[in-house]
Amino acid sequence: MTRIFIDTDACPVRDETCRVALRHKVHTFVVSNRMMAIPPSPLIERVVVAQGMDVADDWIAEHVRAHDIVISADIPLAARCVAQGACVLGPRGRILDEDAIGMALAVRNLMDDLRSNGMMMQGGRGFTRADRSSFLSALDTAVVRARRNATMPRRPPPIIPPAG
Repeated sequence: MTRIFIDTDACPVRDETCRVALRHKVHTFVVSNRMMAIPPSPLIERVVVAQGMDVADDWIAEHVRAHDIVISADIPLAARCVAQGACVLGPRGRILDEDAIGMALAVRNLMDDLRSNGMMMQGGRGFTRADRSSFLSALDTAVVRARRNATMPRRPPPIIPPAG
Protein backbone atom coordinates (compact mmCIF):
# COMPACT_ATOMS: atom_id res chain seq x y z
CA MET A 1 0.00 0.00 0.00
CA THR A 2 1.39 3.37 -1.05
CA ARG A 3 1.82 6.05 1.61
CA ILE A 4 2.95 9.67 1.47
CA PHE A 5 5.48 11.25 3.82
CA ILE A 6 5.80 15.05 3.95
CA ASP A 7 9.05 16.53 5.23
CA THR A 8 7.36 19.70 6.42
CA ASP A 9 10.51 21.74 7.08
CA ALA A 10 9.82 24.79 4.90
CA CYS A 11 7.48 22.77 2.67
CA PRO A 12 5.34 25.12 0.55
CA VAL A 13 3.06 22.33 -0.72
CA ARG A 14 1.91 20.64 2.50
CA ASP A 15 -1.75 21.65 2.04
CA GLU A 16 -1.77 20.64 -1.63
CA THR A 17 -0.25 17.26 -0.76
CA CYS A 18 -2.93 16.64 1.85
CA ARG A 19 -5.69 17.50 -0.64
CA VAL A 20 -4.27 15.09 -3.24
CA ALA A 21 -3.82 12.39 -0.57
CA LEU A 22 -7.44 12.74 0.53
CA ARG A 23 -8.67 12.63 -3.07
CA HIS A 24 -6.69 9.43 -3.74
CA LYS A 25 -7.35 8.04 -0.23
CA VAL A 26 -3.64 7.67 0.57
CA HIS A 27 -2.43 7.50 4.17
CA THR A 28 -0.15 10.51 4.72
CA PHE A 29 2.35 11.37 7.44
CA VAL A 30 3.05 15.07 8.10
CA VAL A 31 6.44 14.92 9.82
CA SER A 32 7.93 17.90 11.67
CA ASN A 33 9.60 18.89 14.92
CA ARG A 34 6.72 21.18 15.91
CA MET A 35 2.94 21.06 15.89
CA MET A 36 1.41 21.73 12.48
CA ALA A 37 -2.20 22.15 11.49
CA ILE A 38 -3.45 19.22 9.44
CA PRO A 39 -6.83 18.40 7.92
CA PRO A 40 -9.09 16.41 10.25
CA SER A 41 -8.96 12.99 8.62
CA PRO A 42 -7.92 9.50 9.70
CA LEU A 43 -5.83 9.41 6.50
CA ILE A 44 -3.63 12.35 7.57
CA GLU A 45 -1.36 11.63 10.53
CA ARG A 46 0.73 14.24 12.31
CA VAL A 47 4.14 13.03 13.51
CA VAL A 48 6.00 15.41 15.81
CA VAL A 49 9.60 14.39 16.38
CA ALA A 50 12.14 15.75 18.86
CA GLN A 51 14.04 18.94 18.08
CA GLY A 52 17.38 18.42 16.40
CA MET A 53 19.24 18.27 13.15
CA ASP A 54 17.76 15.71 10.74
CA VAL A 55 15.46 14.10 13.33
CA ALA A 56 12.44 14.39 11.02
CA ASP A 57 14.55 13.12 8.10
CA ASP A 58 15.67 10.13 10.16
CA TRP A 59 12.07 9.30 11.10
CA ILE A 60 10.97 9.40 7.47
CA ALA A 61 13.95 7.33 6.26
CA GLU A 62 13.28 4.70 8.96
CA HIS A 63 9.59 4.34 8.09
CA VAL A 64 9.51 4.70 4.30
CA ARG A 65 9.43 1.62 2.09
CA ALA A 66 9.11 0.68 -1.54
CA HIS A 67 6.27 2.36 -3.45
CA ASP A 68 5.89 5.17 -0.92
CA ILE A 69 6.11 8.83 -1.93
CA VAL A 70 8.18 11.39 -0.03
CA ILE A 71 7.70 15.14 -0.43
CA SER A 72 10.98 16.90 0.33
CA ALA A 73 13.55 19.29 -1.10
CA ASP A 74 16.26 17.62 1.03
CA ILE A 75 18.55 15.76 -1.40
CA PRO A 76 20.36 13.58 1.20
CA LEU A 77 16.96 12.50 2.59
CA ALA A 78 15.80 11.85 -0.97
CA ALA A 79 18.79 9.57 -1.56
CA ARG A 80 18.04 7.58 1.58
CA CYS A 81 14.39 7.16 0.56
CA VAL A 82 15.14 6.26 -3.05
CA ALA A 83 17.51 3.56 -1.75
CA GLN A 84 14.46 2.05 0.00
CA GLY A 85 12.44 2.06 -3.25
CA ALA A 86 10.43 5.23 -2.62
CA CYS A 87 9.78 8.03 -5.08
CA VAL A 88 10.68 11.54 -3.91
CA LEU A 89 9.06 14.71 -5.19
CA GLY A 90 10.48 18.15 -4.68
CA PRO A 91 8.07 21.04 -4.03
CA ARG A 92 8.39 22.18 -7.64
CA GLY A 93 7.42 18.75 -8.98
CA ARG A 94 10.90 17.42 -9.66
CA ILE A 95 10.84 13.63 -9.41
CA LEU A 96 13.85 12.11 -7.72
CA ASP A 97 13.96 8.39 -8.36
CA GLU A 98 16.74 5.89 -8.97
CA ASP A 99 17.39 7.46 -12.38
CA ALA A 100 17.76 11.05 -11.11
CA ILE A 101 19.13 10.85 -7.57
CA GLY A 102 22.79 10.35 -8.50
CA MET A 103 22.98 13.58 -10.48
CA ALA A 104 20.97 15.48 -7.87
CA LEU A 105 23.39 14.36 -5.14
CA ALA A 106 26.41 15.29 -7.25
CA VAL A 107 25.08 18.80 -7.94
CA ARG A 108 24.12 19.29 -4.30
CA ASN A 109 27.58 18.24 -3.11
CA LEU A 110 29.28 20.48 -5.66
CA MET A 111 27.21 23.48 -4.60
CA ASP A 112 27.89 22.71 -0.94
CA ASP A 113 31.65 22.56 -1.65
CA LEU A 114 31.54 25.86 -3.53
CA ARG A 115 29.65 27.56 -0.69
CA SER A 116 32.04 26.20 1.95
CA ASN A 117 34.99 27.55 -0.06
CA GLY A 118 33.58 31.07 -0.03
CA MET A 119 32.00 31.18 -3.47
CA MET A 120 29.07 33.55 -3.46
CA MET A 121 26.01 31.75 -4.71
CA GLN A 122 22.83 33.32 -5.99
CA GLY A 123 19.73 32.52 -3.94
CA GLY A 124 16.98 30.35 -5.34
CA ARG A 125 14.06 31.83 -7.22
CA GLY A 126 10.71 32.35 -5.54
CA PHE A 127 7.98 29.72 -5.49
CA THR A 128 5.41 30.40 -8.23
CA ARG A 129 1.94 29.28 -9.26
CA ALA A 130 3.54 27.37 -12.11
CA ASP A 131 5.72 25.51 -9.56
CA ARG A 132 2.62 24.61 -7.56
CA SER A 133 0.86 23.39 -10.70
CA SER A 134 3.87 21.31 -11.74
CA PHE A 135 3.99 19.79 -8.28
CA LEU A 136 0.30 18.86 -8.29
CA SER A 137 0.60 17.21 -11.69
CA ALA A 138 3.73 15.29 -10.66
CA LEU A 139 2.13 14.14 -7.39
CA ASP A 140 -0.97 12.84 -9.16
CA THR A 141 1.24 10.94 -11.59
CA ALA A 142 3.45 9.60 -8.78
CA VAL A 143 0.46 8.31 -6.79
CA VAL A 144 -1.00 6.50 -9.79
CA ARG A 145 2.39 5.03 -10.76
CA ALA A 146 3.27 3.97 -7.20
CA ARG A 147 -0.07 2.22 -6.76
CA ARG A 148 0.26 0.46 -10.10
CA ASN A 149 3.83 -0.66 -9.33
CA ALA A 150 2.85 -1.82 -5.82
CA THR A 151 0.16 -4.14 -7.20
CA MET A 152 2.21 -5.58 -10.04
CA PRO A 153 3.74 -8.94 -9.19
CA ARG A 154 7.52 -8.87 -9.17
CA ARG A 155 8.94 -10.95 -11.95
CA PRO A 156 11.92 -13.05 -11.00
CA PRO A 157 15.14 -12.27 -12.84
CA PRO A 158 15.71 -14.37 -15.96
CA ILE A 159 17.61 -17.60 -15.50
CA ILE A 160 20.77 -17.53 -17.56
CA PRO A 161 22.14 -21.01 -18.29
CA PRO A 162 25.82 -21.54 -17.51
CA ALA A 163 28.21 -21.13 -20.40
CA GLY A 164 29.74 -24.22 -21.86
